[in-house]
Amino acid sequence: MSVIVPALNEARNLPHVLGAMPDVDEVILVDGGSEDDTVETARRLMPGIRVVQQNRKGKGNALACGFAAATGDIIVMIDADGSTDPGEIPRFVEALQRGADFAKGTRFVASGGSADITGIRRLGNKALSVFVNMLFRTSYSDLCYGYNAFWAAHLPIFGLDHTTPRPASGEWLWGDGFEIETLLNLRVARAGLRIEEVASYEHARIHGVSNLNAVTDGFRVLRTIMREWPRRPIPHLAVELTAAAATVAGRRHRVSAPMRTRATATSGRKHARAGARGVS
Repeated sequence: MSVIVPALNEARNLPHVLGAMPDVDEVILVDGGSEDDTVETARRLMPGIRVVQQNRKGKGNALACGFAAATGDIIVMIDADGSTDPGEIPRFVEALQRGADFAKGTRFVASGGSADITGIRRLGNKALSVFVNMLFRTSYSDLCYGYNAFWAAHLPIFGLDHTTPRPASGEWLWGDGFEIETLLNLRVARAGLRIEEVASYEHARIHGVSNLNAVTDGFRVLRTIMREWPRRPIPHLAVELTAAAATVAGRRHRVSAPMRTRATATSGRKHARAGARGVS
């Protein structure tokens, strides 16, 4: 199992995130050119961590670079700001073991929730989710949430570019921003993969300020939906799905859950989080 952690200036949050990481096969920190000691902190906290430098900018590009570097049968994507709880990873693994191809995190089902989302973002997410469900015949309850896990054998259907250098103009390539979460969800749906939603609780960022902009990123998500519609054929889809199904069937039994938690347990992380915010 490979856990991908995109990070940009998240040194103060990494003790909470890496300290609560279950005992997985590899953790890949994808650094976006941090100006603090993010990389040094990660290596100090987890000597076996793999560090990858993304070749462009944005969360989408960071994930693409992390996916390309992953060696595990299962890939999990979480955030470095403390909003997504690594202690929930076993839930996603269990969904994949039950037969899902893609385990989709959601904040809007029983036992899920969010301490971070604003009213405007919640409304926008709901509207976009309804729109996508109508167009793509899906049943997503939380389109714009990036805590997901999937079988690595399905990577080809995403068609992500992790090799093209950043344009001289500095312009972002499509899929390099926060729209990556929607892009993955839509391509999974277009490929007809089995999706299972997994309840997740989103915590507030521990330190620092989010780079997410509700308006501009919301428009990028909407544009992504329109670019993916109509359902244009995915090249070589039948071949990719046949090969992936055979691979997943052979590897499903190799992944065990629940997983052991590292020395800093989830409960310890909650105490550390409270201390970091001055909450008793």
